[in-house]
Amino acid sequence: MANIQLYVASCVLLLSLSWRTSEALPCADFYKMLLLNISNALDSIYLTDGIQSEKIEMRSTGDTVLACAPTLTQNLGCVTQRNSSFSESECLKNIKMDLLYYHEAIASYLRGPLKNGPEEIRLLSPIIETSRLQGEIWGNDSYSNRLEMNKMMKGFHIRAITINRAIGYISSGDHRK
Repeated sequence: MANIQLYVASCVLLLSLSWRTSEALPCADFYKMLLLNISNALDSIYLTDGIQSEKIEMRSTGDTVLACAPTLTQNLGCVTQRNSSFSESECLKNIKMDLLYYHEAIASYLRGPLKNGPEEIRLLSPIIETSRLQGEIWGNDSYSNRLEMNKMMKGFHIRAITINRAIGYISSGDHRK
């Protein structure tokens, strides 16, 4: 059963990464489901059992936030300003890089020692499918791994919110006006 969910999740991820942006509605639905799956994983006792941490680990190598920031209009009151116009392709490229990073990290985690193996696999499989990773980032201690996964998933949750907003902006077509 877990293998079927894993296969379906991988197909959906690959489809969303290659979907034409002119057909953004199914893509937007996928990212909403991704955000919901991440939220469900974070709410689960199986990933957070015994972990008392509010720390968040954000991926720092991507430029998704900057690349996907909408072109500012006059009365937004934002302090951040873009030096160039919005680039849909640059935004989508950065989203893809983020998804691949989290894909590899979660797949690697699932290959390591798990405290609640079947439940952790059930929770994380809809988010991502298992694939190869160059250089494992997880140790042999399931508590330390769950602590790091918890921090990473909190960061991924924030990134998924950013991705959903960017996809909504692209879907709206406001950047083409």
